[in-house]
Amino acid sequence: MQIKTVLACAGLLAGSLATLGATAQAAPAHETASVRPAAAALYVAPDGTADAAGTESDPTTLSSAIGRVGSGGTIYLRGGTYHYGQTVTIEPGNDGTSGARTTMAAYPGEQPVLNFSEMSEDPANRGLAVNGAYWHIDGITVEHAGDNGIFVGGSNNVIEHVVTRFNHDSGLQISRISSSTPDDEWPADNLILSSESHDNADSDGEDADGFASKLTSGPGNVFRYTVSHNNIDDGWDLYTKKDTGPIGRVTIEDSLSYDNGTLSDGTVNDDGDRNGFKLGGDGIAVDHIVRRNIAYNNGHHGFTYNNNPGSMTVSDNIGIDNEERNFSFDKGTSVFRDNTSCRGGSGSNDKTVGDADSSNQFWSGSNGSRCSAYEGAMQWSFASDGRLVVSFGGNVVTP
Repeated sequence: MQIKTVLACAGLLAGSLATLGATAQAAPAHETASVRPAAAALYVAPDGTADAAGTESDPTTLSSAIGRVGSGGTIYLRGGTYHYGQTVTIEPGNDGTSGARTTMAAYPGEQPVLNFSEMSEDPANRGLAVNGAYWHIDGITVEHAGDNGIFVGGSNNVIEHVVTRFNHDSGLQISRISSSTPDDEWPADNLILSSESHDNADSDGEDADGFASKLTSGPGNVFRYTVSHNNIDDGWDLYTKKDTGPIGRVTIEDSLSYDNGTLSDGTVNDDGDRNGFKLGGDGIAVDHIVRRNIAYNNGHHGFTYNNNPGSMTVSDNIGIDNEERNFSFDKGTSVFRDNTSCRGGSGSNDKTVGDADSSNQFWSGSNGSRCSAYEGAMQWSFASDGRLVVSFGGNVVTP
């Protein structure tokens, strides 16, 4: 682990500084740069009508625009709150291409919020379902859905600068569209970038994570420069179960997970898992890549294998003051390099099974020399180019 100037990343986000802590509120993750709108775009507004032309002066509805936009086209959402009582769906087959994604984006400088509070809590009541391929979703907030805020069932999508909050299941989840979806069509190669997920909570307090790629997700899904905090269950959940078999490899990098297991209003469910990064399930081996992340003050473990006996790559991560272990890996052949574990007081010793060499500085009763870099108040922000910047006591760091 080395101190550097930033958590390296890419994107187009300008964010505001936010202080971490048990009651801290994070900065919006969806402010967009002031760029000129595409000339031939469709325009959507909270007061738009389905049969409107979809121009700036005569905006349409989001569902109508999704049905009308051509492959590689653009939909702009004007600022304000959009109220929905049912899922807004991008259907399978409504696709962009690898060379020209179809775009759904906030109008430059404005902040659209998709509010699904009219929904009841139910697994069928997702907010925005991205079931097409090669879409770019940029700069929106999705809140109060009856299940996932954003559900990604399609492949090769880019989701960036979004906020998912106050939903009744995981804020953003990648999983198959339906039980009849064959394994080779599970959602794959999606990139979640420069986004935030917080205060997602279900009624039993055991299922709502910040981000999830679990149960039935395909290979190549990546979370980069993302922040998950104050969710009732885990920050990240990569759960796999025997009924459906292994999911594809997931990469989580340059990301931050903190205060999961406790909502911003102080609500705690002691029966929830409450981990920062939960990386498996049901004894099924999946070789995930987990690198350059920070797990801070989560209600259980910081990084946990969660019964994944695979050979994961776990490198350059930082665990600080998680309630039980900062690093908890009881099985497998994972490779650990340049990880650091620190505590402000007492706590459980880390446990790693696999290939862990002397480049790591795990916690076994006292802090190592590298921990001096992680003292003082923690803060984070998104830089203007989308990179995630984290500091401790004003000292900007990266694992």
